Amino acid sequence: MPGWELLGKEEKEALNDIFERSNGVLYRSAFDVRRNHIFRVDDFEKEIAKKVNVKYTYCTSSGTSGLKAALVALGVKQGDEVITQSFTFIATVEAILELGAIPVITEIDRSLNMDPVDLRNKITSKTKVIIPVHMGGVAAKMDEIMLIAKRHNLKVLEDSCQAFGAVYNGKPVGTIGDMGIYSFDGGKIITTGEGGAIVTNDEKLFRGAREYCDHGHELNPNVPRGEDTRTIWGFNYKMNEMQGAVGLAQLKKMDYILGKQREHKKIIKDALREVKNIEFRELPDPEGDAGDTLFFFVENKDKAKLFAKMMKEKGLGTKNVPDAIDWHFAGTWTQIFHDFDEYKGKELSQVWKNSNDLLRRSIALPILVNWNAEDINRIIENLKEIANKVN
Repeated sequence: MPGWELLGKEEKEALNDIFERSNGVLYRSAFDVRRNHIFRVDDFEKEIAKKVNVKYTYCTSSGTSGLKAALVALGVKQGDEVITQSFTFIATVEAILELGAIPVITEIDRSLNMDPVDLRNKITSKTKVIIPVHMGGVAAKMDEIMLIAKRHNLKVLEDSCQAFGAVYNGKPVGTIGDMGIYSFDGGKIITTGEGGAIVTNDEKLFRGAREYCDHGHELNPNVPRGEDTRTIWGFNYKMNEMQGAVGLAQLKKMDYILGKQREHKKIIKDALREVKNIEFRELPDPEGDAGDTLFFFVENKDKAKLFAKMMKEKGLGTKNVPDAIDWHFAGTWTQIFHDFDEYKGKELSQVWKNSNDLLRRSIALPILVNWNAEDINRIIENLKEIANKVN
């Protein structure tokens, strides 16, 4: 989660350049002469496409809006079922609800991502799309998920909002399914403040998402924008030039960010292997881990609470669990699921019992880029001291 750590002169210069060379045009389209024919969001999209090796990229106002637009492009309509997982950010389910579709939630396994076994159990004749979520920089079990999707003729939308830069079996996450989503908000691997991107190799899906994000504009090259053609109505989910400029500057730092994250995570993880009663999450592709977060399990939820409390006292933060579990675990979303008859009156945490057990025993340490050797040694010693006291 370190994009914000490296915000500096490069991003400031990129923003100033909008005013110095493009007369302050912040809109991503039109005003060609005034902006000196410089289109920063377009350039950002091209660089993302190169980075993850896809044909098409469209940048959006957020990862959330990207999810919704991708679901529109995939043909999701009211009453369709869309399967995703119990551990995600609430936005994944909000995007489904926005279209009047029905969210169907799977358990997670020890990877803390979608459990392929439970995925098989949740598919019905109404299922339209599967959304695996790559949480904390770690890929879901995409080989199994894609095989299941193929057998049932289902589309796969990868929610890679927390995993830009992660890889699974040699392929960047987000590029394995039919479409993928990235987020560039304030807590992500690179940041544009808010913002996201849709990626795909399918031109029809790309055009469908892009048109929806731009009020239905087809971007017909034969006519001016004011006379543009359209076949659908849409909404306004476009990224602006300030975000594009910052994104271009951040993207140049991405390899450094990923390298430092992976380096720091390995040092800490290796040092904790000797600690009793700590187990690490399963990594479907250890080499492809973005290194964003170190998750580990302790014996039970009471010890996890105490562990997190003592971390806070030592000045160590956590990420998603346990500090923000209410925003990341479907078993706490009564404001959503108690509107569905099948969940009314039920204790939601027990609906996804396996997920609840895993998450309530989990601790997530965010990995930062700007740590030095002294910082890392202090973190290791503090975690060892806490583990010995808790266990």
